[in-house]
Amino acid sequence: MEKNKYTSARLLTKGKFSFQYGTIEVRAKLPKGKGTWPAIWMMSENMKKWPDDGELDIMEHVGFNPGYIHASVHTKKYNHIQGTQKTDTLIIKDVSEKFHVYKADWTPEKIDVYIDDKKFFTYENTEKTGEAWPFDRPYFIILNLAIGGFWGGKEGIDDRIFPQKYYIDYVRVYQNK
Repeated sequence: MEKNKYTSARLLTKGKFSFQYGTIEVRAKLPKGKGTWPAIWMMSENMKKWPDDGELDIMEHVGFNPGYIHASVHTKKYNHIQGTQKTDTLIIKDVSEKFHVYKADWTPEKIDVYIDDKKFFTYENTEKTGEAWPFDRPYFIILNLAIGGFWGGKEGIDDRIFPQKYYIDYVRVYQNK
């Protein structure tokens, strides 16, 4: 086992709670500094193969690019390995100073992602194929803070930023009937 200088942590609901279609809201205040990589995301409860079974990134923030909030989907057809990912970014200057609500509305037709009720990313189920839309099954929630990693650590880790805090005020899920 490598002797890493830092470890990362995550909370996940796999095996405890998953849902299919609805709204998830997470009110959070993000850590800051080069090397931090907090995220709010979801994956298929019965994940067999990534990215085929889908991933929904509601919020990703890499500390070397402060305030840039990313939302993305990863599917067999659309993912960053192939350079075909579907993603967008919204700049929120005070993500580490104030709480913001990160929200996804998920229906059989589309996924909309918001920050503080401002929609900035939409992924539509236009192709009606499993390769493009695996989001027709239950997903679980992941809240994590990576230190370093292939994206968060791309410009290194600033040892002077620690300690850091990733505050989660609440997680709310409203399931569609």
